[in-house]
Amino acid sequence: MNSAVYPLAVFFAAVFTNNILLANYLGMCSFLSVSRELKTSVGLGAAVTFVMATTSLLNWLVYHYILLPLDLDYLRFIVFIVVIAAFVQLVEMIIERVSETLYAALGIFLPLITVNCAILGVCLFMVIRDYDLLSSFTFGLGSGIGWFLAILAMAGIRQKLARARVPRGLEGAGITLIITGMMALAFMGFTGMIKL
Repeated sequence: MNSAVYPLAVFFAAVFTNNILLANYLGMCSFLSVSRELKTSVGLGAAVTFVMATTSLLNWLVYHYILLPLDLDYLRFIVFIVVIAAFVQLVEMIIERVSETLYAALGIFLPLITVNCAILGVCLFMVIRDYDLLSSFTFGLGSGIGWFLAILAMAGIRQKLARARVPRGLEGAGITLIITGMMALAFMGFTGMIKL
């Protein structure tokens, strides 16, 4: 297999067919809560993408250059969470300084990026799947973009649904979960498009 093709395939699979949210259902809490408005969805999606791509790279380096040589790989859960928490704290301070309106709109969900299971899931998947540095980064970036696309699509659909007549029993979480399932099927429809 061509070494340049593999990270590209990992990237497209992470965005579409192996979407961290729609295939593994990781990161659903913030996805369901923040996807009511397009503006906050864009802000959170961009922040999650940035954090996911960067922490997958940082955690790969920490795992391969600190934990494995010192035979401390059993500490990867704790170390990955610490790296993610520290990086999210940095991103939170930057967003507060650059855009106070976005910081206020994201509210409690910005610090909750730290405990977004999708970000930790990406870091653990890269270890389990034994990705190299480039593949880990493309997997993190692709997963972030996939999560971003999913929350953006859901926000657009939910804004349209605000003016639609939804059956009383399906209002709120019911219709949102049905739409999420339909989006998962649509994203998985891309399976088999890339032949290696």
